[in-house]
Amino acid sequence: MERPTSPGGPRSPARAAALLATAVTITAFCAADVLARSYPFGPRTRSVNDLGNQFVPFHAHLWDLLHGRADGGLLVNWQSGYGSSFLPDLGTYLASPFALLVGLFPRDEIDLAVYVVTALKTASAAAAMACLLLALRPGRWWAAALLGCSYALCGWSVADASYNPMWLDGLVALPLLCLVGEWALAGRRRVPGVLIVALAWTANFYTAYMATLGAGLVLLLRLALARPPLRQALATAGRACLTAALGVGLAAPLVTVVYFGTRHAYPGRVRQFAPVPSEDVAARLLPATYGFGSPALYVGVTALLLALALPFHRGVPGRVRAGWTVLVLAVVLSLQWAPTHLVWHAFATPQGSPYRQAFVVCGLLVIAAWHAIAYGPPDRRALGAATVLLALITAAASRSELVRPYTWAVLALALAGALAGLALLGRTGRRGPLAGLAVALLLGAQFGESAATSAVAIRLRLGHLDDYEPWGQRQERQTAAIAGADDWPRYRTDPGREQTVGNDPMLVGGEGAQYYSSLTSDVLSRTLTALGGGWTSRGRSVQSLDNAVTDVVFSVGARVHSPPDPHQKYLAPGGGPVTVTRRDVPPLVTVRPTTRTAPFGSSPYRNQELLLGSRVYTVPRLAVHDDDGRPVPAGRVGVGDAMAAPTITATCPAGTRVHLWAPHFSGTARLTGTTTLARFRFEYPRNRAAMEPLGPAPASGRVRVELTPDRPGSVPAGAVGCLDTGRLHTAAARLKATGATRVSVSDGTVRARLPAGSKGIAVLAAPRIAGWRCATGDGPARPAGDYHGLVAAPLDAGSTEVTCSFHPPGLRLGGAVGAASFGVLTLLTVLAAVRRRRAPAPPTTTTPRERVTAAS
Repeated sequence: MERPTSPGGPRSPARAAALLATAVTITAFCAADVLARSYPFGPRTRSVNDLGNQFVPFHAHLWDLLHGRADGGLLVNWQSGYGSSFLPDLGTYLASPFALLVGLFPRDEIDLAVYVVTALKTASAAAAMACLLLALRPGRWWAAALLGCSYALCGWSVADASYNPMWLDGLVALPLLCLVGEWALAGRRRVPGVLIVALAWTANFYTAYMATLGAGLVLLLRLALARPPLRQALATAGRACLTAALGVGLAAPLVTVVYFGTRHAYPGRVRQFAPVPSEDVAARLLPATYGFGSPALYVGVTALLLALALPFHRGVPGRVRAGWTVLVLAVVLSLQWAPTHLVWHAFATPQGSPYRQAFVVCGLLVIAAWHAIAYGPPDRRALGAATVLLALITAAASRSELVRPYTWAVLALALAGALAGLALLGRTGRRGPLAGLAVALLLGAQFGESAATSAVAIRLRLGHLDDYEPWGQRQERQTAAIAGADDWPRYRTDPGREQTVGNDPMLVGGEGAQYYSSLTSDVLSRTLTALGGGWTSRGRSVQSLDNAVTDVVFSVGARVHSPPDPHQKYLAPGGGPVTVTRRDVPPLVTVRPTTRTAPFGSSPYRNQELLLGSRVYTVPRLAVHDDDGRPVPAGRVGVGDAMAAPTITATCPAGTRVHLWAPHFSGTARLTGTTTLARFRFEYPRNRAAMEPLGPAPASGRVRVELTPDRPGSVPAGAVGCLDTGRLHTAAARLKATGATRVSVSDGTVRARLPAGSKGIAVLAAPRIAGWRCATGDGPARPAGDYHGLVAAPLDAGSTEVTCSFHPPGLRLGGAVGAASFGVLTLLTVLAAVRRRRAPAPPTTTTPRERVTAAS
């Protein structure tokens, strides 16, 4: 095996391969953004879809936690969703050790911090794969580096995971878990193996689960190829299973919390798996292709050629050729079969891309390619056969719409470089100028096509997914306005209805209803929907509700109003300053009578009154007319040529505030005689429009609402609500007078002092998510009650204090499992140490004179 040297002596091939793989990967990763003119090297934003909506805001919240500036702690995030469980989000989005690096950046460079974390994760995956390849079989260190780079910049990485950085932890985990399998095969390094499994499952258990399945398949194949005695094979499998079990057990405190958080999350939409056409699968093996719902299997032409050449490489033992070829083909086929698809995704079809396990296939392709070159470069026969197979794949891919004209140019250049490099390598061997040229051709081809493929994915994502502007003047102005108005926990400050991203409170500050997570609680989403709230992402991205009644109920004493985000092209352009409106609201904890009220109904106006405890709305009969003044059946608007400007007419008490609730309407609404333009966005099943204020009713009481739909929709019978602000002020004053006189909030604990003689139930203005327990006075803590979706506690006679504490479901169970796993690992480590000490010393063949010489 070729071993590079340094002035200090021999250098580890694995270290050299890891360093080269890291350097090439980082350079190609950044070069792609330069080519695409994307942030931070160009004007185009990187923040598409969940990257802008979730990952950047969650990392901003982590920054605030690390610097002691967040409202809440590890248990409760008080900034989002009126109080959400944070540990499940931490385990899902922020548990990677790389995430802590954001604390080293300035707060206003949070986008750059996430970019650097993404690049470092990708480079770490390259280094880990390079080390794994050399552990599987000795070979050229630069070839291991090249294939490590092809794995780290595979299609799944650049097309799917680059804007879902939490998934990249699975990309790092797969080669590390395969290394753990190698250690189990050799019967050594149990403790490091357990710690690696625990770290992988803690960083992101979703992709770690897939990586563990992939590593298990690799270990089974290694056992089958080694053909040890049955007893030895069972012992190896037992060591591997024990290592995995103890590692997952150590990660259990976080894994169980995430699991139970998922159980209590809003279900969203259930999807059935449908395999994509075979030509799309073939297309995604080629460079510079992109498709959201197809498996991104690209690993580079060099790696693909080597993997295709493996079955024909006569220098590789037949069992090795057959084993790795069969494994790769079997796993590729498992992508397209519904039962195995469910197994890969933990028995739940994802709501987004259905091929999230594709990185495992990419890893197996790279390992197969390594075996094709580690035994010596493939000869002309093997390369010729591989080229023919690649031609067949290309012919099949040519029928796919995912292949674009520039794909052929990138493929041709990459194929020329790969074939020339491999042919030169086969003729020249390890050394000489031609060998150096071969290495340069292979590395250059890999670098160029990876950068081009990533650049294509960056550009095409912008046309397919929602995108968001990185931190700039808009966020600066919002942050300043919130900081000037915030007085938590005396009252909440909502960042406002005109959101910039789906998690504005975490990004710019404040405490609002807005919250977007895979773990958005079912009770939060359903409660806000019943109150007239809107959402996107099929109910998992709840939005702020600009409504005076809900502001009183949830103690929103300050609300920010921003102009529409100019980056969002679907919004009409608008300007103006960022303003703040203030309201005198009750405290976070109020006292309500014990009389049971009716459950929520279909009218959000009546539901708001149930939570408020007072009648404040008039809900009049209404009529919907088309452009010619004819009544519209069933309130359907935006259908036909005569529905460009339908109207709603109703009668409200003079001076009341008119609101429109039309969850299935998309477009704009304006109250005749006013300049306020309310925007509604509905798109089934993704978006639901929120209730909007339109302005004051005229003195005549005759209300006319002008609609401008942008797609077919409908207006429900009880769409118009007329709010009596005088009654609302009276109701708020009553709740304030009977509410808590002092409230303190500390992470997951809320303490409130109540007026003497308080009777009924104490209600905390926070969603009653699973895990809340309350105690009154010196009494024991009991599971909190449910007051129309809010946390409630019955008051005992003479109770003047209420304490509510939150403990995430699954934390105690996970802690017990983690402690047990730690105890077993410690016991096994101690027993192994004792066994080593009691073992007889190995015999020595040195003479007394040699021992004296060695000692001197």
